[in-house]
Amino acid sequence: MTRIDFHSNIPDKIAYACRLARKARAAEYKIVMLAEDRNQLAALDEALWTFSELDFLPHVAAGNKLAAQTPVILADSDAADLPHHQILINLSSRTPAHFARFERMFEIISPDETDRLAGRDRYRFYKERGYPLTHSVAEKA
Repeated sequence: MTRIDFHSNIPDKIAYACRLARKARAAEYKIVMLAEDRNQLAALDEALWTFSELDFLPHVAAGNKLAAQTPVILADSDAADLPHHQILINLSSRTPAHFARFERMFEIISPDETDRLAGRDRYRFYKERGYPLTHSVAEKA
């Protein structure tokens, strides 16, 4: 059963997701990062190239011919063909259609009211279905 970790009150979801992906890659996990839309997907792609001068996280968009050999996959759609299912980092406001295929999922929630409410709805959804949940709240700066 998919283990789901909620990380709330995250002021910069993209930067946080990049750090989370770096940590998961250091442990040799393969990752799918689900963005809200094409704009967030483009920002995520750029951030993965620039968030650290010392780290490189090889990544491609879902559907790319190199996806099966690439440890980080970027997607903005539930319809994307995904080659691996270890870790899913959800930056979107929706419940990913195929989250149960993953060993572990991280829900990244910003302090924005709309995002918080959508996150609460997803938390209830997973809890009602018996998924193991954890929740951590980032301290305000």
